[in-house]
Amino acid sequence: MSSSLERYTERMEQYASRFSRFPRFLDVTMVLALIGCAFFGTQLSLPGVDRPDTGKSLEVMLGASCFVLLKYRTHTRTVVAVVAGVTIAAIARGYLLTPMLLAPLLAAMYWLAVLCDRRTVRLYALVTTVALLTVNLFSDGMRDLSPVLTVIGPVFWMALPLVGGSLARLRGDYLEAVKARAEHAERTREEEARLRVTEERMRIARELHDVVAHHLALANAQAGTAAHLSRSNPEQSRKILDDLTGTTSAALRELKATLGLLRQDDRPKGEGLDPAPGLARLPELIDSYRSAGLEVVVHQQGVRRPLTPGVDLTAYRIVQEALTNVAKHAPERAAHVGFTYADSRLLITVSNDGPASATATAVNGTSGGFGLLGMRERAQSIGGDLCAGPRPEGGFEVTTALPLQPSAAVEGESP
Repeated sequence: MSSSLERYTERMEQYASRFSRFPRFLDVTMVLALIGCAFFGTQLSLPGVDRPDTGKSLEVMLGASCFVLLKYRTHTRTVVAVVAGVTIAAIARGYLLTPMLLAPLLAAMYWLAVLCDRRTVRLYALVTTVALLTVNLFSDGMRDLSPVLTVIGPVFWMALPLVGGSLARLRGDYLEAVKARAEHAERTREEEARLRVTEERMRIARELHDVVAHHLALANAQAGTAAHLSRSNPEQSRKILDDLTGTTSAALRELKATLGLLRQDDRPKGEGLDPAPGLARLPELIDSYRSAGLEVVVHQQGVRRPLTPGVDLTAYRIVQEALTNVAKHAPERAAHVGFTYADSRLLITVSNDGPASATATAVNGTSGGFGLLGMRERAQSIGGDLCAGPRPEGGFEVTTALPLQPSAAVEGESP
């Protein structure tokens, strides 16, 4: 039974959606049906009561009022007033008040409930019903019925289209709200997707900048040092050239790992990708700068604690970029890296001695670089902050504070 009812409902919905493409055809069909109902209603009377002799004029007026319903979309209130006036006139002339005779008025009241606000619907419904009952109580066609039946019938029939129209309007409002929410959700998803694409693009750009800038600057420094020592100290020059080979190989590996992120969905998770670097690789990073002639001193305060992967990578990249700027721009070939583990934050400082003008000009972005911008974006992406600027005693300093993951302290040596 349930399956047959569902099939019937689906079939009716298909027919309704098919015919809704031709609203004018539906309107004309409705008018013709209402004319037939009104004409049939004029032929009904109570037993022993003669039909009123009004000629054909009133029947023509009833038919004309049905054609007025064609304007229900644009002149709803006027349509209700015209149809109600003709119907009340017919009842006053002695026609029996039946659902057939009321059919045009019921249709007009239905569309009033669908298309107009509640205040208007209540006002028109009250005025029309009171006028209808008043005329019906004194009509010759209802003189043999009790006043109770004379009142109950019209009220019941008038209530049906009002309730049906109100339900249809509520359903339409609900569907509009659902459609609006769906459109809003679609726009939100598109905006979120664009935001994620932009964030991913910025993240990859930062990774590429850190990898390329660091290794190219380091390779340039090593090549320059090797060229300077090629005659005075050939052994040291050869050693630096060997380190240069390692630097370029490391650059290719990191570049391959970074670009491999773009293909991560095309292969099993982790296949062909090196783990992201962290502070565990800091000694290797320091040794690469020392081989290029930059003296790096590392010191630590507080008890070392384990870091989340995001904080570990951010700390490593900030130190790497800051040392790259020192190697490229600082006149003094020395840098100091400090780690301070506080209660909830890791404070990292990278500084160099000597005049700060050259370093500040290159690092702060006036030369068109993205080093400081990338470091600040990295710090802010995990809830940290970064400051950079000249030191009062000379040189340049980069300071960043990164959040620590709450966990048990782990004793360890300085990075």
